[in-house]
Amino acid sequence: MSTDNESFAAATRAPREMLRQWWLGLARRERRLLIAGATLVAVALLWWVVLAPPLRTLQRAPTQIDAAETQLQLMQRLATEARELRGVTPVPADQAGNVLKAATARLGDKARLAVQGDRAVLTVAGVSSVALRDWLAEARSGARARTIEANLSRGSTGLTGTVVVGMGAGS
Repeated sequence: MSTDNESFAAATRAPREMLRQWWLGLARRERRLLIAGATLVAVALLWWVVLAPPLRTLQRAPTQIDAAETQLQLMQRLATEARELRGVTPVPADQAGNVLKAATARLGDKARLAVQGDRAVLTVAGVSSVALRDWLAEARSGARARTIEANLSRGSTGLTGTVVVGMGAGS
């Protein structure tokens, strides 16, 4: 091991001596400029590699914490709602169909309902988003139906498309 260190020292002695001679051969002003430039490069590297990334993280942290808290509150609200819905007794299929038909009748001629077994398809043309939201709320609470699929597009007259809901225990 000591021979490795000795051979390394011997191998680097000549280049170090050349560098030392070069350094001593520089004028005092040139040495100061080189030291100032090396210091500037070192400070820039220190900033970009060591200081800037943690400072960026500290700046973004409050926003990310707020977003995470909002998402947590939403997830807790959804979990509570899921627990409540699990405890609700299902509505018989004929009663659920009647609730959906009554809710659809309130939408007028802009909506058509087709009940097929444990699913119902609502087709809308020009319905307002508020009216559709109310229909979905009534379908959920009165018929215990849940949305399976929705294909809607917004136009100048309102929403157009279809909403498929599942009814009963199978949904």
